Amino acid sequence: MRPAVGRAEEITVAVAANFIGAFAVIRAKFEQETNHRVVTVAGSTGKLYAQVENGAPFDLFLAADRETPARVVAAGLGESPFNYANGALVLWSKRPGYVDAAGQVLARGTFAHLALANPELAPYGRAARQVLWNLGLFDKLKARIVLGESIAQTQQFVETENAELGFVALSQILDPQQPKGGSYWLVPQQLYACLDQDGIVLATGQGKPAVAEFTRRLGSTGTCAIIRRYGYRCPRGAP
Repeated sequence: MRPAVGRAEEITVAVAANFIGAFAVIRAKFEQETNHRVVTVAGSTGKLYAQVENGAPFDLFLAADRETPARVVAAGLGESPFNYANGALVLWSKRPGYVDAAGQVLARGTFAHLALANPELAPYGRAARQVLWNLGLFDKLKARIVLGESIAQTQQFVETENAELGFVALSQILDPQQPKGGSYWLVPQQLYACLDQDGIVLATGQGKPAVAEFTRRLGSTGTCAIIRRYGYRCPRGAP
């Protein structure tokens, strides 16, 4: 039985595709413990931002970077961004033993297709492109790159073996609800900019008790434990 916490509200949260697994657990716990309901809209950060700009009635936006919430503020569409998780990038293949622990498979180039999320839309795609640049491999491999419009579609390319390997979020292959096999290389942090993921309450959500409560819980000890299980570091300053 749910505790009484005042009038029930329905809120809409736009969520970066890489975070959707962890978010589903966080949402279910929130709904179980309150009278509120959460509608989820998932996609690449770039596409979600375009919807925000075009007036989509989202209450809260959980992006996959820090820059996009800052753009929301600059556009006058929200205020007070906050860090909710910090991600990690991996090179993953569905095939066991295909990706070595040092990522040398990239330099060997014995594959036809390398998947990454569109760098113009997805922060994890920008991070992947940075890795290739920093390894001096972008020009060598660019003809083999296939782009997903989000990190979720990028994972699908690898999972269906339309690409032998691809750059995805660590959270996608550590998902406790749908664990992935295969092989992966945890990309060293020095090869790409930190994937600090920030959220922001949008104009539509300001003043809604359910939005304030959901945002508060994102920084709680219980939510931090969920975030860690899905391969993220907890928000800065989390308990």
